[in-house]
Amino acid sequence: MATPVKVYGPPFSTAVSRVLACLLEKDVPFQLVPISMAKGEQKKPDYLKIQPFGQVPAFQDDEITLFESRAICRYIAEKYQNKGTIGLFGTNPLVKASIDQWLEAESQSFNPPSSILTFQLFFAPRMKMKQDEALIKQNESKLLKVLNVYEKRLGVSRYLAGDEFTLADLSHLPNTQYLVEKTNRAELFKSRKNVGRWWEEISTRPCWKKVVEMQNA
Repeated sequence: MATPVKVYGPPFSTAVSRVLACLLEKDVPFQLVPISMAKGEQKKPDYLKIQPFGQVPAFQDDEITLFESRAICRYIAEKYQNKGTIGLFGTNPLVKASIDQWLEAESQSFNPPSSILTFQLFFAPRMKMKQDEALIKQNESKLLKVLNVYEKRLGVSRYLAGDEFTLADLSHLPNTQYLVEKTNRAELFKSRKNVGRWWEEISTRPCWKKVVEMQNA
């Protein structure tokens, strides 16, 4: 029996949960290896051998090690393309390019402000850190501009890269989950007709519900 792939890191990490969602969508067995960030385990020498930047997640598939969650997701979707959700990373060059452009939009335009808001609004209070109101306001403004683009796109397309759920949509799940469910900024998404409809569709997928259960466990 093949050894399950290994994912290192806690499920509450947005980057780790992105990889977990992909593995579940592709129906790939995996082992989640706990890494205590509070104890600094991600900075220990053995871990740095597989994740040289000392961050989570790290990923192992037999002798292969990878880091950076979006790269890991692309690898999983390609290697196991005939398992689970088909077409998660497209089935031809044009579809792949469309998925990639929206993955880039997520990484470059959506992730920076949504990550800052997630940290400031959800994690900072739990870490007894003072919230930076100016930073929150600045990044809320940036996120609104991105969501306006998404609203227009999702008015002509069921999902970001077309009519099928892909990595482009999946990659938005982690940060949006925190902002919609764990902060008072849900209306940023729900007040927009098309974005709200899209979020309802992608966030109720069984695989993402399993990830949320892991986060809440």
